[in-house]
Amino acid sequence: MADILILYYSRSGNVKNMAEQIARGVESAGCRTILRTVPPVSTVCEASEDEIPADGHLYVSHDDLKQCSALVLGSPTRFGNMAAPLKYFIDSTSDIWLSGELAGKPAAVFTSTGSLHGGQETTLLSMMLPLLHHGMMIMGLPYSESGLMLTQEGGTPYGPSHLAGSQNDRPLTHTEATLCRALGKRIANTTLKLQ
Repeated sequence: MADILILYYSRSGNVKNMAEQIARGVESAGCRTILRTVPPVSTVCEASEDEIPADGHLYVSHDDLKQCSALVLGSPTRFGNMAAPLKYFIDSTSDIWLSGELAGKPAAVFTSTGSLHGGQETTLLSMMLPLLHHGMMIMGLPYSESGLMLTQEGGTPYGPSHLAGSQNDRPLTHTEATLCRALGKRIANTTLKLQ
């Protein structure tokens, strides 16, 4: 069975909710999901966290990356880029890059922002860069997903997105959740074809 790793960082829960919708899409196509997150980082001192979070999904390990059949990466937008905790983890994967263990595997990205023009597409594109360096095959959402033509919230061909609002209190809309599930199903089907 193919294991699809959905790795995300979420502060207010919106990206976590998206990850769980993507997982539903993955599982509907007959693959298994591994949901993982990363610990926060500090801007003022070296942060240390327990190995297991108090609640939610487990923290990712390098073994999770090495053993996955595909990777879906999610982050809220921070100044048009992925959040520092996710970047911090990605920057620690040089050993996996040197071994080429992610090369040739499918990958996709997703994000959430406070405003519609808050950097959704630049964040998605910037998250693709380290995946390309790892030799992964990047997948997006085709316009055959009708939600892309209809959405007035989040949703891009580069990957699902969510408009969380200035207080991060807007739940996923039906269209945003549908696009998340569509991406999950798409990456799962592609992974199965490659195996």
